[in-house]
Amino acid sequence: MKLHDKVKSISYVKSHASEILNKISDTHSTYVITQNGEAKAVIQDIEEYDKLQESLAMLKLIAQGANDIEHGRIRPLKESFSSIRRKISDRKSAWKK
Repeated sequence: MKLHDKVKSISYVKSHASEILNKISDTHSTYVITQNGEAKAVIQDIEEYDKLQESLAMLKLIAQGANDIEHGRIRPLKESFSSIRRKISDRKSAWKK
């Protein structure tokens, strides 16, 4: 993604907001908004934002899993499912009482 033509000043955004939103919606592009020559914010298509958030959540899960492996917080699959089944069974028993 080339940002050089997607960097706009806050004053430009104020006077061309509708046009920018239409472009963002049509092209799924991202705009960097500057104030006093410094990047301050990003305007992004909502679908692209949602995709980014999903990707970040997945990367976080992967990082957490890698950290668990690194610190030995793992156990065999059969053991994990047995533990889950026991907990479900215990809860069902508690509900029946």
